[in-house]
Amino acid sequence: MAQTKRKNPKKKKVTGDRAHAGLTHLDAARRPTMVDVSDKAVTRRSATAEARIKLPSFVARALVTTGHRTRKGPVFDTAIIAGVQAVKRTYELIPFCHPLPIEHCDIDIDAQKTRVTIRCTVATAHKTGVEMEALTGATAAALTIYDMCKALSHDIVVESVRLLDKSGGQRNVSRRRR
Repeated sequence: MAQTKRKNPKKKKVTGDRAHAGLTHLDAARRPTMVDVSDKAVTRRSATAEARIKLPSFVARALVTTGHRTRKGPVFDTAIIAGVQAVKRTYELIPFCHPLPIEHCDIDIDAQKTRVTIRCTVATAHKTGVEMEALTGATAAALTIYDMCKALSHDIVVESVRLLDKSGGQRNVSRRRR
């Protein structure tokens, strides 16, 4: 006997203008556009993002043995510099990000056995938030660690990048850190 699928009566298909209602980077004609922040108030904005990397065990041991250095140089120090550079240039990488005066950027790298956790915190006083800058900084730092260690192994995995905290805009975000 063939079974028929029942439709969920509560789930409605979103069509027309409602499909784009929550998307801020589309104009009335549904074309991509930068959000107009000219009428927004300047407030203190901050965001923290986290990237996680898994290293093969022999790579983690090699880094500990060498004081986190490879032939390319100090791995974590270079990753911090790359992350800060990426934060300051986010608007050049992400098409609709506004150029922002970055007033604070802190990148913390914690290595525990085969796991590396990178946290990037960014702050400014402006009309738009810095979550993309924090995400970009954490990602660039993670990719730099990969780049500096790839001679040891290509089995390094950037497992995740996520926003942990955001404050100062219309919506605040706070996620429990793992």
